[in-house]
Amino acid sequence: MNKGELINELSEETTFSKMDVTRVLDSLTRVVSRALKKGEKVSITGFGSFWISCRPARKGINPATKERIDLPEISIPRFKAGKSLREVVRSVRLG
Repeated sequence: MNKGELINELSEETTFSKMDVTRVLDSLTRVVSRALKKGEKVSITGFGSFWISCRPARKGINPATKERIDLPEISIPRFKAGKSLREVVRSVRLG
């Protein structure tokens, strides 16, 4: 499901206009991004939690030249599904 399909589904389920749903979804994305940028954890009960994790500096290899390079420490976003979401998808079989 892409963003447009998600907006359509939310619009049908809530009876809000697609424009209103788009504004809310865009706002949610901005608010979560800002909170993570400040180092805060964002928890949505039943859905899951977002937080920032630090990937330490490490050695890497440039695939084009096979040269060893130093990769810097970086922050990456993480997500852990909440109990309700895990239970909903537990019985799904892919493939």
